[in-house]
Amino acid sequence: MSKSEEYKIPILSFFSGGGFMDMGFEQAGFEVIWTNEFDEVFAKLHSAGITSWRKSQGNGIKAEIFNTKSITEIKSKEIIEEAFPSGKPKHFGMIGGPPCQDFTMNGNLQGFNGERGKLTVVYFDKILGLKPTFFVMENVTGLTKRKETKEYLQTLLKRVEKEYFVAHEKLNSLNYGVPQHRERVFFVGIRKDCLSKNVVEQATFGNWFPFPVNKKYHDAATKYNWGKRVPFGKSLKKPEDVPFELCVESCLVPLRKINTIPNANEFFTLYKPENELELIDEGETNRPSFKRLHRFKYSPTACYGNNEVHLHPYLHRRISTREALRIQGVPDEYVLPKELPLSKKFKMIGNGVPVPLAKAVAEAVKEFITANKVIK
Repeated sequence: MSKSEEYKIPILSFFSGGGFMDMGFEQAGFEVIWTNEFDEVFAKLHSAGITSWRKSQGNGIKAEIFNTKSITEIKSKEIIEEAFPSGKPKHFGMIGGPPCQDFTMNGNLQGFNGERGKLTVVYFDKILGLKPTFFVMENVTGLTKRKETKEYLQTLLKRVEKEYFVAHEKLNSLNYGVPQHRERVFFVGIRKDCLSKNVVEQATFGNWFPFPVNKKYHDAATKYNWGKRVPFGKSLKKPEDVPFELCVESCLVPLRKINTIPNANEFFTLYKPENELELIDEGETNRPSFKRLHRFKYSPTACYGNNEVHLHPYLHRRISTREALRIQGVPDEYVLPKELPLSKKFKMIGNGVPVPLAKAVAEAVKEFITANKVIK
């Protein structure tokens, strides 16, 4: 067994939220040792959820957000002192998904000029200040689509590429076994001085980092005979070729278990009359809100805030906290405190990176590091 396999590479996690990306990296064999989350309620949810999940894995290390300042207020020296009190190690990683709202239609496309968009710039600054062995950044695909945003992003990348080889790829969580059609762009950077001459030469010509491909689920959105839109309340059978684990039905909690599975009986009250809601077909998800999910199809997004309602396919209610977590690939052992605000829970869940996708990216990074003997 090589040293890179024995040694758990420490990870610094920024914009940690509920810790879904952290969980994926820990599942892949990394060790998240420092976390940062500005939202105090998110920090409490993260601590409870990750701690309960770790306990189920036989890991008694309590999770906590080490720093709750805004990333704009934390100096690189402060991070190093908090994360590595015995001294900065030769190798460590850095992961994070800066807030994406300013790169979306809902955020009025303010891009890097928006208050949240500026945090992506600060994240790149932290990479250059901390100089991790590798970094991973996740964001919405809008970051790479609009001309103005793309041009500024290229300027940022040119700064980082003086010291790092950087690759990016659009990945869809559905293609990694998650019952959700969610496209995000991932950036992976490896410090140049950690790579061999051969890898450096290959990276110079591009296509140097092998982003993960799950052959079982690849192109899942187009290769299966997904359930079709039908009137509410209709009895249905699952199409034979559709994997059950990619269906919303696999995430729904049966009524008999709603009070025994953690967070399964938490959902917002529906104030619209039932006779109005019955007019919304199962699978009618092309609406701005009150989208009714299809039991034998993937969810169009993870969940929602207060303004975008996801309805249960065949019951008169919204989906629950547990069901939203499952749609994000979060295991049931991840338990959130009942007393904390429901709106915060759903916002945190919706902001997260699906755990199986995070794990797939983490495994690809680990495999690259191992194969190319980055950790010597």
